[in-house]
Amino acid sequence: MTHSATERHRATPALALVLLVTGAGLVSVLATSLGLFPLFGPARLSIQGYAEASADLRLAIRESFVIAISSTVLAAAAGLLLGTVVLVFSRHRWLVGGLAAGVVAVPHLVGAASVDLLIGDTGLLPRILGLGPERWPDLVGGAWPAATVLEFAWKESAFVGVVVIATVGRRLTDLLEVAAVLGAGPWRRWSRVLVPSALPAVAGSAMIVFVYTVGSYEVPWLLGRSYPEPLPVMAYRLFGSIDLTARPQAAATAVVGAAVAGATVLLVWLFTLGHRRAHGSSGR
Repeated sequence: MTHSATERHRATPALALVLLVTGAGLVSVLATSLGLFPLFGPARLSIQGYAEASADLRLAIRESFVIAISSTVLAAAAGLLLGTVVLVFSRHRWLVGGLAAGVVAVPHLVGAASVDLLIGDTGLLPRILGLGPERWPDLVGGAWPAATVLEFAWKESAFVGVVVIATVGRRLTDLLEVAAVLGAGPWRRWSRVLVPSALPAVAGSAMIVFVYTVGSYEVPWLLGRSYPEPLPVMAYRLFGSIDLTARPQAAATAVVGAAVAGATVLLVWLFTLGHRRAHGSSGR
């Protein structure tokens, strides 16, 4: 038995337990959204929860996609740039890597509060620039979720950078040296060696960032506008509503969020599998 097969065999019990707990939770939420687990009254199969939440649900999906896509693209680009600085430029790489690791350790709630204190209407930055609330753009709670995207991109770019560094750092030096010997300039070494080597790591970490931002509650609740709400904020509000008949709507919102996250994981997995096959890797 190979080393990788042994590791997979050891991880099987833990993976099975995670799938069992997660699957049971998803089945319970799905059944609640279909009216099979009512808080009171008889159970009746129905899509009324989805129908009643459909108007706000469409806006919530759009808001979640705007936040998640913008945050993921910015975090992936910044994370790749961070990885480039650490892997290619030897000067002060320890400082940049240490700062990235420190950012990863900061809780998102603390990061959201810091962003609010920095760029809010009465935050530190407008005070430094001498701009009052009437002249400062609505970055927090405005028409576009700028503060939410900024917080996610800042925090998750460090995560993407750390993943890139850990994934390609060991073998990249030799590849860059070979490319330099063959006459490749800095741009070609970056675009033809570093980026293709880091692409699977960037794609995998970007998938995690996207799924996390789709399901994150505290950051858009603290920094976003009250309406329209992203999916997790809407689900939490409906779940905590004093109207007990709104529970199927809350479950329907959670199911839609889980479906969006699951579809993203599937697409990224297919992309990564195609990338490995295109480069002649068996993945074993």
